[in-house]
Amino acid sequence: MTRSGTNRLDHRGSGPVATSTLVNGHFPRRRGLIILLSALGGFLLTVVWSAHFVDSVIGDSVANTILGHDAKGEPITGVLAGVAFAFATGVAGTFTACNIAAFGAVAPLLGSTGSRWSRVKASLKPLGWLAVGMISVSALYGALVGFFGTRMPQFSTAQTVAGTLNGRSIQSLVVFGVIGLVMVYLGLASLGVVKDPFRKISQRRPNAPMVFMGVLIGGFLIGRPFGLFRKMFRDAAESGNPLYGAAAFTLQSVGNIVVMALLFLALAHFTGGRLQRWLTENPTRATVITAAALIVAGVFTFLYWDIRLLARREIIPWYPTAPWA
Repeated sequence: MTRSGTNRLDHRGSGPVATSTLVNGHFPRRRGLIILLSALGGFLLTVVWSAHFVDSVIGDSVANTILGHDAKGEPITGVLAGVAFAFATGVAGTFTACNIAAFGAVAPLLGSTGSRWSRVKASLKPLGWLAVGMISVSALYGALVGFFGTRMPQFSTAQTVAGTLNGRSIQSLVVFGVIGLVMVYLGLASLGVVKDPFRKISQRRPNAPMVFMGVLIGGFLIGRPFGLFRKMFRDAAESGNPLYGAAAFTLQSVGNIVVMALLFLALAHFTGGRLQRWLTENPTRATVITAAALIVAGVFTFLYWDIRLLARREIIPWYPTAPWA
């Protein structure tokens, strides 16, 4: 045991053992308090979160600025226009709780010290593996949209009716519900409360957790109801071209993380190594950051897309929301 918390010892009892990049073996003492506060933070975020502000005020404005025209009003004409639209709307949808959670999980991997270039290389590696998982899912789903899209729930323009769920809503509920619960579990695993699901595979494939986090980011596209995304979805579906669908969805995901990646690198490498030293001085801090990011986002994702969605559709009687939400 250290002054900062409890540690998982190896089989010789010589010190804490990291079972994967998400579980470093250094566990804080007040794990229950961290879980409670993180879950409360995720719940409060669902209360104040305004989809209209994030999607319309921020998202539409960013997309309009990048494209130089009204992203919602102007039709997508041609493959190049579609590619540009996909990337621009991906950037516009950057700041979601799920993205922040993914980068919260990557942040503790900044424990590298040395020259600025060595720190950059050390940080680009987990980001690269994150991109592997993200692009794999995005490209596959995009290809399916190009082939089957007009028959998929997200293609529908049917309006929602109180007391019922349409196909798009059911798809969002299932996809984000699963992603949210998975994130909560990973957060608990990082605290040592439940078993690390990557403990075995990480012995052979140490980058597996980062690839899986990328898979979760790519999975956001499967449930996303963002208006500009639906426009891109319908364009890819109507094209009937799986290659175009794969390319458009890949660029949507890349755009979705590019701003966060730049902020992440700036934070890590223009602080003179202070962030790295702060993390390596007490590895328990990395555990707290990872766990809190995953639990907050997981609770938010599940409650917002499952419980609050049911309340908005008047299937359950009430869910607390702020006046502006």
